[in-house]
Amino acid sequence: MSPPAETSFHTSPDRRRPEGTLSRFALIKAVLGPIMRLMFRPRVEGAENIPGTGPVILAGNHLTFIDSMVLPLVCDRQVLFIGKDEYVTGKGLKGRMMAWFFTGVGMIPVDRDGANGGVAALMTGRRVLEEGKVFGIYPEGTRSPDGRLYRGRTGIARLTLMTGAPVVPFAMIGTDKLQPGGAGLPRPGRVTVRFGEPLEFSRYEGMDRDRYVLRAVTDSVMTEVMRLSGQEYVDMYATKAKAA
Repeated sequence: MSPPAETSFHTSPDRRRPEGTLSRFALIKAVLGPIMRLMFRPRVEGAENIPGTGPVILAGNHLTFIDSMVLPLVCDRQVLFIGKDEYVTGKGLKGRMMAWFFTGVGMIPVDRDGANGGVAALMTGRRVLEEGKVFGIYPEGTRSPDGRLYRGRTGIARLTLMTGAPVVPFAMIGTDKLQPGGAGLPRPGRVTVRFGEPLEFSRYEGMDRDRYVLRAVTDSVMTEVMRLSGQEYVDMYATKAKAA
């Protein structure tokens, strides 16, 4: 299989999207695109693997906080994703700016720590996909504590089996070097975002409650993420590793 094509980061309009008024997402890309290009020099590989229309799940590794800033800004289509509600409930100017940015690039705030947080996140993702949009997800469920790739949660499998949406795996490479520990301001440097070929699991249609199928689908996605990222794989949940 030939390697994915490499493209430079750009903010040119996507001809696949209908014309319309300048959205907040387009405004953010137009304003921050040049800044991101100067600061992170992002290299995008395999962007052509993202379908131009219809529902699609982008599933990848999660190294640091800025992953959620880089991903929406290197995709032509807007990526909607779940985020902690604390990102939009901050006080003062900083809190308002964070809320404006994250909701503008596509973050949907959900209280994931509540009793029904997992169900709320799953149903939100399902609604996004049923509307024919792009949903981004980190199957590990949290940032990697040490740069390795951890076991994926099966919510990604339930989403693709419930909606029939293909999964495009992706890898963030280098973001942890620019923002170690996920805290503080990131330093300038090179970031690579690598997208793999779409995965489809129609052969498992109607089996979204079979735990063996859910695990098999999830592991298939994580295997592709590992191949794209080159990370060492750890067969345990990242949350357990953090708690150890």
